[in-house]
Amino acid sequence: MDRDVSRRGFLRECPALGTVAVCEVDGLVIAAQVVAPQHMVPVTPEERGMPHIIVKMYPGRSEQQKWQLADAIVKDVVAITGGSADSVSVAIKEIAPADWTEKVYKPDIQKHWDKLYKKPNY
Repeated sequence: MDRDVSRRGFLRECPALGTVAVCEVDGLVIAAQVVAPQHMVPVTPEERGMPHIIVKMYPGRSEQQKWQLADAIVKDVVAITGGSADSVSVAIKEIAPADWTEKVYKPDIQKHWDKLYKKPNY
């Protein structure tokens, strides 16, 4: 079954590089870390360093849904920050629900609460 993934809910304001964004898609809480090399300094739209995005979520989504999510993220990153889709990369890490608190919530969300552009409501 295909599900519509809301790109706008995910990168509404395009988080600053190096921060963690969190959203909910179809009732599933997803944390995505936006990472870019520190030596990259944007000068012009063509010279901007584009990010590598890591999406952490519970297992259970199909490969098709993962590809759709990655495609939606890339489209929004390019539309909002400029540059080329060829310079954006997306990884998806599946985290078991029993491990979420220790592997995602504490290190990525709780520890960086003041840097979240979208905070979870749980």
